[in-house]
Amino acid sequence: MTRGQGEEPQRILVIRLSALGDFVQSFGPFAAIRRAHPNARITLLTTRPFVELARLAPWFDHVEVDHRPRWTDLAGVLALRCQLRGYDRVYDLQTSGRTARYFWLAGRPVWSGHVAGAAFPHANPWRNIMHTRPRQRDQLRMAGVAPVDRPDLSWLVEGGPHLPAPYALLVPGAAPHRPQKRWPVEHYGQLAALLAERGITPVIVGSAAEQPLAAAIMQHCPQARDLTGQTSLPELAGLAARAWGAVGNDTGPMHLAAEVGCRCLVLFSRASTPARTAPLGYRPGQVEVLWARDLAFLSLQRVAAALW
Repeated sequence: MTRGQGEEPQRILVIRLSALGDFVQSFGPFAAIRRAHPNARITLLTTRPFVELARLAPWFDHVEVDHRPRWTDLAGVLALRCQLRGYDRVYDLQTSGRTARYFWLAGRPVWSGHVAGAAFPHANPWRNIMHTRPRQRDQLRMAGVAPVDRPDLSWLVEGGPHLPAPYALLVPGAAPHRPQKRWPVEHYGQLAALLAERGITPVIVGSAAEQPLAAAIMQHCPQARDLTGQTSLPELAGLAARAWGAVGNDTGPMHLAAEVGCRCLVLFSRASTPARTAPLGYRPGQVEVLWARDLAFLSLQRVAAALW
């Protein structure tokens, strides 16, 4: 048995760096780790975009930022080494090539993850084709951590602006370097007009960089409300929890909406694989996925039919 493997850990590090959709799908694992170690001091290592959200959560005693230094940046790597040292146990939920190196920087502590030499290896030969949520559940099960079926998000769902109901979120953005993941903005504008005709206010959300998309949508539907660049992640979560529904591309905010119980219609192209990455939700019919090889050929009629 690896030293410390059978002892109750007092200092635990959880690693979850990015991206938003993956971070959100780790809420259940975060809650499971806290429940398994109620008296331990648990630190989360993450990247800057998720610090505010993580510090609000009840699962961590401390949150640290991984600045992800280049491996040629000796000073940065040494600082990262200091961040990784001093823990009785590490749960690597990122399980990337980068975090495999963290195992060695950390001094090979008791480790749950995919790296060779881990005390609690995720030894499932199918792990690379599993969906994120069951993959993490399986990893923690092999480390003796029982799953949390649905994490308590009462700390999260009351934030953000309280808008008159009913309203629907539109998420027209996606990673700038992956335009093939975006349904044409003209279609979002036409969908917004259909929502407004039915008495449902379209609310456009996303980053400040997506304000031109919101402007294009509002040309088709002046009744829409533009909140791009105006909501933090906790505020967006609360906004989604109270929404009639959400329609968007395969992007992080749709995962956040699904996690807080919002009805979601998620649009996928050949650029990603729903079987491994789609939001799952928590009740039958909460999340529906529409897939088209090229989203330019996904019709407005097909999307509207999935909503009504």
